[in-house]
Amino acid sequence: MRHFKLQALILILFFLCLVQKAWAIEPRQALEGGLNQVLDLIKSPAYADPKTRSAQREKIAVIVKQNFDFYEFSLRTVGPKWRQFTPAQQKDFSEAFGDLLINTYVNKIDGYNGEQISYAGERSGKDRTEIMTVVAMKGGKKIPVAYRMLPKDGTWKVYDVLVEGISLVKNYRSQFQDILNSSTPEQLIERIRSKANEAKTSHAKS
Repeated sequence: MRHFKLQALILILFFLCLVQKAWAIEPRQALEGGLNQVLDLIKSPAYADPKTRSAQREKIAVIVKQNFDFYEFSLRTVGPKWRQFTPAQQKDFSEAFGDLLINTYVNKIDGYNGEQISYAGERSGKDRTEIMTVVAMKGGKKIPVAYRMLPKDGTWKVYDVLVEGISLVKNYRSQFQDILNSSTPEQLIERIRSKANEAKTSHAKS
């Protein structure tokens, strides 16, 4: 019995070490790492070449999925009506909404023209944090962009983005609530899938 207790204690200490190591990464480190990876892909000659741009965009999509928590994005965007979704519908919605955000994001990347990103501060709570950045445009305009993040899967993931103080979650929430007032969750999911496919098709042709 004593030997079993000792083994259990060693196992607990081992997992505690793993947890401490996993949470060692700071929110800004996680965000900065993801943003730098995306910028490196955009600046590469392979992105400028139409023949290899599609493959670069796929890599960008993978990075976005690794750094964003689309389930949390979806839950917060739908709001109280999220409880009306079945678990299967919640999963389908999260995947469709994630695809829509990714394809919309990738489309906007083509407008990148060497703008500089600087970090302007951080506001942290118990298990949430907000990283403030500033995007300096070529014409001199500076656009504040804030990333709200939470800890998940041993790192920090984005669950909302604010551009000039406007929340992406709140912006979509008003749209989705209007649709859900007259449509079913399944109908909303189909509409989002359709929008995601439209965005994907448009950048495939570019």
